Amino acid sequence: MDNAEDRRRLTTRLTVLRVSIGVAFGLLACGFWFFQVVHHGQFKAMAENNHQRTLTLRAPRGIIYDRTGKLLVENRNSFNISILREHSKDLDRTIRVLAAVTRVGERTVRDIVDRHRREPSYRPIVVVQDATLAQVAAVTARRLDFELPDVIVQEVPTRRYPDQDMAAHLIGYVGEASEEQLQSDGVTSGAMVGQFGVERVYNRLLMGEDGAKRVVVNSMGREIRTLEEVPPTQGRRVQLTINYAMQKAAEDALRNYGYNGSAVVLEPQSGEVLTLTSQPAFDPNAFAAGIDRATWSSLNTNKLRPLQNRAIQGRYSPGSTFKIVVATAALEEGAITPDHQVFCPGGGTFYGRFFQCLGKHGYMDLRHAIEKSCNTYFYTVGNMIGVDKMYKWAERLGLALKSGVDLPNEAESIVPSTEWKQRRFNERWYPGETISVAIGQGALSVTPMSMAVMMATVANGGTRVVPRLVKAQDDGSGWQPVPATPSPFPPFAMKPETLSAVRDGLWMVVNGAGTGRRAMIAGRDVTGKTGTAQVISLQGRDRARGKSEQDLRDHGWFVFMAPRDNPEIAGVVFAEHGEHGSSAAEVARHIIDTYFAQRDGQPLPVLTPPAPPAPPTPARVTAAATARPSSLDSARDALGIRRRAEAGRNSVASARRSLGPQSVAEPR
Repeated sequence: MDNAEDRRRLTTRLTVLRVSIGVAFGLLACGFWFFQVVHHGQFKAMAENNHQRTLTLRAPRGIIYDRTGKLLVENRNSFNISILREHSKDLDRTIRVLAAVTRVGERTVRDIVDRHRREPSYRPIVVVQDATLAQVAAVTARRLDFELPDVIVQEVPTRRYPDQDMAAHLIGYVGEASEEQLQSDGVTSGAMVGQFGVERVYNRLLMGEDGAKRVVVNSMGREIRTLEEVPPTQGRRVQLTINYAMQKAAEDALRNYGYNGSAVVLEPQSGEVLTLTSQPAFDPNAFAAGIDRATWSSLNTNKLRPLQNRAIQGRYSPGSTFKIVVATAALEEGAITPDHQVFCPGGGTFYGRFFQCLGKHGYMDLRHAIEKSCNTYFYTVGNMIGVDKMYKWAERLGLALKSGVDLPNEAESIVPSTEWKQRRFNERWYPGETISVAIGQGALSVTPMSMAVMMATVANGGTRVVPRLVKAQDDGSGWQPVPATPSPFPPFAMKPETLSAVRDGLWMVVNGAGTGRRAMIAGRDVTGKTGTAQVISLQGRDRARGKSEQDLRDHGWFVFMAPRDNPEIAGVVFAEHGEHGSSAAEVARHIIDTYFAQRDGQPLPVLTPPAPPAPPTPARVTAAATARPSSLDSARDALGIRRRAEAGRNSVASARRSLGPQSVAEPR
């Protein structure tokens, strides 16, 4: 009886369980049918809309102007094509298709992707910068066809340099952030940051802050809607100290007369740089959206070195322009007075060697010695004060050290002293070496920028200024001046008689019987000094196989300030292979003339193309073919005098070997 009752209860329970399971499965089936059939479209759309993506909105860099408000650098809109690995189902296929439709080499695309593999997968990898409209259209079409769902096209700001290569070494260029910059500057991968010039030094001011956009995308990567957008903040506007008209005048004049080289013009009281050029130059637009390998290679292999900023990186023998330092040192140290006379019979004997002058000037005082660039006078005075006094005053005037200009990679000028030679070569200084240094030869090697600082110091009477390129900045609240960097060198007051004598001599170089007459401008009281830096000795020319005649020509210097009694500008022109300082003087004339014309509201001067050289007549050809070398050439050829422009690279022993039985130097 009990067993039957137990069976009945068990059967009932099993029946209830079976019914419950059946009902449950029925309800489950109904649910599946409800979701999968009745509301299939609704839930499919919800599933497709559950992807979110955060896109970086690049900040436009700040606009750059000259001191008068002339626009120098701006931005333009361009397109970047990027891969989003986060949503890539087949990265290898994406690379192949993208390379094909954009006509970018597949190897190039793979290299770019490999370079960024360590970065977060949600961060877009920019494959094509500044894409063409054809590339954008091709990628967009494939995205609509769901062929490239993991590729995006973004509109981004790109740097534009309207005047192309003008002031290129000063302004600089931008490029994709390096690994080091990603860590130090807090920028994201693919960002374009300053790599050279002002763009680099003031990158934090110019860079701005990127924005972001958070969007919903479907499973195919197509944007559905925007959830949130934080707009980017443009970088600060920056006003440079550069004067556009003077900058253009300098570059136009160098090109007009056919010279590479450099020009720097300063305001002697403030140190503001009015002009800074280096020729040949480059077009920074080539870097704005990523430079291609061919262009980069051609710039780096060009024997004219267009990427070198000659104004602050080129070092050359100063030649006779160094006589300004010697004159100042001798007067300030009380070794001579402005009326001190030296007799010049065409040279002088020092320490058993004869050092030649290119003229027999007779009795010379300081002013006329500067005007005529008399070597004998400066041999004598330099020997009186010694090399250490020359170094002391070269440093005070700003010639011996870096200028401190706000540009990267400035080279330091080399002015020798007894301590310098002992430290560098572990050798003592020989008195005969002082004679060569006194006329700007020997182990002397200076930058154009340091020469400009020297002239500014003479112009302002003893304050060594720090050259500066940025005048003001604007974060949107109005222009604010950028404070000048205080000079680390205490000012000194040059004696009135020193200033008067040196300025008189420099005035006579341009307005008297000196070699700077090409810089003379009526009524402007231009003062200056020419100089020649020998590139190679005449004996060395015989060994210079494969060098063109142009490559062997001497360099020309002209340093200047104007007007004489209250100088408003001071500067330098360096004419590479210009042969004589007078070559640089004609370039300086156009710059100075432009300054005064603009200041006085007059029409700017127009350059006249130089007349082509007259063809040689038969008589000239015969004379040239039969002429014997001059005594100067003979002396050079016999002695192999080495006064290289890059004197700082040579050992002092090499400079010492130049002091043969009859040393010759040029006063040009």
